[in-house]
Formats: sequence, structure tokens, C-alpha cells
Amino acid sequence: MTEQAPARPGSARRPTVKEVAQHAGVSPMTVSRTLAGGTNVRADVQERVWEAVRELGYQRNENARSIRPGQSSGLIGVAITNIANPYYSTFALGVEEVAAATGRRILLGNTSEDVDRERQLVSDFLGRRVDGLIVVPTSEHHDHLERAVAQGVPIVLASRRAEGFAVDSVVLDDEGGSHRGTLAMLDAGHTRIAYLGNARSMFTGRRRYAGFERAHRERGVPVDPRLIGEGQQDVAHAREAMRRLLRLPDPPTAVFCANNRNAIGAIAEIGRQIQALGRAASDLPEIMSFDDFELSELMPVPVSVLGHDARELGRETARLLLDRLDGVVDGSARELRMPVTLTLRTR
Repeated sequence: MTEQAPARPGSARRPTVKEVAQHAGVSPMTVSRTLAGGTNVRADVQERVWEAVRELGYQRNENARSIRPGQSSGLIGVAITNIANPYYSTFALGVEEVAAATGRRILLGNTSEDVDRERQLVSDFLGRRVDGLIVVPTSEHHDHLERAVAQGVPIVLASRRAEGFAVDSVVLDDEGGSHRGTLAMLDAGHTRIAYLGNARSMFTGRRRYAGFERAHRERGVPVDPRLIGEGQQDVAHAREAMRRLLRLPDPPTAVFCANNRNAIGAIAEIGRQIQALGRAASDLPEIMSFDDFELSELMPVPVSVLGHDARELGRETARLLLDRLDGVVDGSARELRMPVTLTLRTR
């Protein structure tokens, strides 16, 4: 009997576990153990298996037997980047609210800003025959998302876009909001404004820094590269970055934080400076946070906020997806840009 060639992404036939095993040079049992969590499988072997999974476009199909061909599962897969961030849990509530009104349910997963975890999560969702996907993308890499679209699964991107990937998206006025907030700080008399945020390689990081830089250029105030901190993905790293800023001979008088994780980290370090080192709050920088957070108005230093409704962002994202699922729209990709509001608090 002639051996069947492995299926490739975009082919009509689904690749099998045996084909993944052949491609990776391991046994089918090793593939199954890797897909189940990697127990008793060496890290380098797991990497070979995952590479084969990606190259062949393999997806597990846990519940296919319970769903007849052509039948809707009633499930929507939602991939967010940080489930510990209340912003994204609120976003997910908005998605669930709209989905539930149509009798659908969501499957929620966390990527931790890791594109490999995003790939596997999307693969898991497709294996469970979701009707559609909502993804907060971790990077510009979208080969795995393209495969989902090729299989007829509609996708809506939330908060960020992936350049070169033409699907519906809901984003914020990132550049306009950061430009407006930075202008407000400059016009309040601050000339040394620090920046804490994600790397500029990320969609929101790039756009929010662009607004920050444009405001400085318009007011004729140079940006001091020593005041720029990028790549802080969590509170702990933001706190370290803030500590470095406060140790400068000429520290900033204000800090623009491109998301609420960076703002909370900056404020945590300010609190330590006050409590442990006895510094006066009046000597420490004011904060501008893109994204609100609980009790922002009660912090030891003024915290201005560029706010928006995360729950409404979730609702709008779900509505765009349901439009596709229900055949309300067809054709080219749509982008919905949501506004941000400025709440200014100064000394």
C-alpha cells in the first residue's frame, strides 16, 4: 500500500497524529504526550513536535464526534494577553454579554504575550470547532490566524491589529489619545516627561509612542532618550524602570504610562519612595496612564487618565464577529476605532 503524503496547511485533508510524528521524527505516543502537556517528554523533543504541528497545520479535534458536519458549535474562542489584568477580564465580560444574547458561549484563553502560546491556543480553539475567534494579537506573526481564516473561521482582532492581515478589528485611538495626553502635560509646564510602555515593535506600543513623540515635536521640547523605558510587560518590570528614572541626576517631573500595568508599577515605586525613603509626594512625578484602573484618583501623586470602556470594546468586537457569523456583512475587512477621554489631574 502506498503511504499517504503528509497534509500541508491549506490542504483539504486534516493531518493526523501519525503524520506529525513522522515529520518530527518521534513516535505518535510522544506527539500525544506533548499535546497533552509534555509530561516525560524532553524540551528539545517537544520543540520538534510543536514545529511539526505548526508546519503541517495540525489541530486537535476533541469534540468533532459530537458535532455533525455543518452544525454550529455555538462557541467563540477568545484569546487575551493577560488574564490577570482587570482591563482584559472586563473586555471578556463585554464579549460574553453580546455572545450570550445570541445563545453562544465563549472559551477564554490567556497567551501571556507569547506568540507560541497564541498559536497553540488558536489550535485548541479550532480543535473544539469554534464558530469564530476574537484575538488580542501578541505580535505581527499571523500565519496561524491565516490558516483559521482559510478554514472558514472568521476572526476579529481586538485592541491591536496585525499588519498585513486583513480581518475585522476594533482598536483605540492610540496615537491621538497619547498625543492629547502628552500635550496636556507639556502645557501644564512639564518639560521632562518620561515614557513607560510596551516595545515599539508592538502595535499599541508603536502608536502610543508616536503620539507622545509628536506632542513633544509640536511644542518644540526634545525627548530625552534617558527618560524612555520600553518593553515592560508587567508591574514588576515597570516598577524597576520607574526606580531607574528616579535615580537619574535630573529625574522626570511627569511620566506617561502607555498602559495601566506600567502605571501601577510606577505608582508602586513612588509609594516605596514615600514610605521607605521618606520622600515627599510633592517631589515625585505626576503620572499619566493610558487605561484607567481602580482608585486611580486616590493615589499619592496626581494620576491623569486616558480612559475608554473596555467592556464596550468587548461588545463592539463581539458584534463585528456576529455580523460575520450571521451573514449580515460580507466582503472587505472593517476597522472600528474607539475614542479615548482625558481626565486631567494635576497639583
